[in-house]
Amino acid sequence: MIKIPIINRSKHSLPEYATPLSAGMDLRANIDAPILLKPLQRALIPTGLYIALPEGYEAQIRPRSGLAIKKGISILNAPGTIDADYRGEIGIILINLSNEDFIVEDGERIAQMVIARYEHVNFEKVDTLDETERGSGGFGHTGI
Repeated sequence: MIKIPIINRSKHSLPEYATPLSAGMDLRANIDAPILLKPLQRALIPTGLYIALPEGYEAQIRPRSGLAIKKGISILNAPGTIDADYRGEIGIILINLSNEDFIVEDGERIAQMVIARYEHVNFEKVDTLDETERGSGGFGHTGI
């Protein structure tokens, strides 16, 4: 388990895992007044949270499945990435993909955050790649 420094300038508790095997932690809207999202409208919703990730880690911001299926609310750039050197407030770009208005309330769980390890790579320029069974097939190439 890694420790991540966090500043909480919101009116809400720190993000936490809902169950022992949850991959993500819910993030809450930290707003002074409700925000109306009309169909296909997007807005940057503040959370009041600031984190300092260690080198080699990112925070992935993902939609909440309940909001997606019940209300048609998603994250516009899902998954969003918070880099280890970012120190600003975590903001969530919500979009209303439904045909009905949606009101974001203060304290509402609007996204989930997954902390993930990553590697930096060095590209090695070559003239050919090794052969695989799949080859260059993609975008539905299996027909299934």
